Amino acid sequence: MILIADSGSTKTHWCLMANNGENNEFFTDGINPFFQTSDAMQNSVSNQLLPQMGHLMWVGPVTNVFFYGAGCTPEKIPFVTRALQAVFKKAQVEVNSDMLGAARALLGNNPGVACILGTGSNSCQYDGEKFLKNVPALGFILGDEGSGAVLGKRLVADLLKNQLSDELKEKFLTQYNTSQADIVENVYRKPFPNRFLAKLSKFAAENISNPLIYDLVYDHFRQFVTRNLKQYPAELPVGFVGSIAYYYKDVLEKVLNDNGIQLANILQDPIPGLINYHKKNLIPT
Repeated sequence: MILIADSGSTKTHWCLMANNGENNEFFTDGINPFFQTSDAMQNSVSNQLLPQMGHLMWVGPVTNVFFYGAGCTPEKIPFVTRALQAVFKKAQVEVNSDMLGAARALLGNNPGVACILGTGSNSCQYDGEKFLKNVPALGFILGDEGSGAVLGKRLVADLLKNQLSDELKEKFLTQYNTSQADIVENVYRKPFPNRFLAKLSKFAAENISNPLIYDLVYDHFRQFVTRNLKQYPAELPVGFVGSIAYYYKDVLEKVLNDNGIQLANILQDPIPGLINYHKKNLIPT
C-alpha cells in the first residue's frame, strides 16, 4: 500500500492507496519540522493517524510513503524522514516540500507556476519535473502574501486600528467572542499564531460583499502578484492550491485578470492531483 500526505501548518491530509485501487483518506494535525521535533512528529503520526488506519492494515503493509509538507526544506527533510521511518519501519519514505506537492498536483508533468495559498503561501516555477525558481515565502511575519495568516493579520490589525467600520469591528468581536487583549495574547504569547490568524481570516470570506472587506482582500492578492508572481516568466500558466485560493477564487481570478496572468486551475486540496500523479509516475508496476 502507498501512503501519500499533504501537510500544512494546520492539518495533514493523508491518502492510503491500496493495491486493489481503493483510496482511504484521513486527517491529522499539521506536521511542520520548523515547529516540531522528530519525536513530536512521530507521536502525532502514531497517536492520530495509526488509530484511523488500523482497520485497513490487514490489507497489507505500507510499502511507500510520499510526504509533502510545509517547512520541509533540505535541512529539515531528514527530521521528518526519521519520524516517518520510525512509524512505518518497512516502507520506503520520500519527503518533499509542500511546494513540489502542489506543482505535481496542479501541473502534473507540464511546465508552469504553482502556488500555495493556505495558512501560509509559497510559489515556484516548475518545468514538469523540478523547480527552476522559487521566490522565498519568508513566513507570515516577513512574507506569506496571499496566505490566510497574513489576511487574518491584516484584517485584525485594520479592525483594531479602526481602519474599517465600527459596525464590522463590533460584528467581528461579537462573533468570535474575543477582545483586543485576547487577540494579542494569542498572537504574541501562545503557540502557532499563524493558525490562529488564519482562522480569523474566515470573517473576510463571510463578509466579502462589504466593499471595505472586498478591497482589503483584493489588495491582499494584488500584493501576492506584485511581490511573487511578477518575478516569474509572464507567459507561463499559474495554478493555485489551498483553502484561501479556493474560497476567494472570484477575487483572485479578478486580480489575475487585471494583471494579465493566465490561470491554469484552482484546487482546494492537492491530494486528488497527487493521487493521479503517483498513479502515473511512481507506483511500481
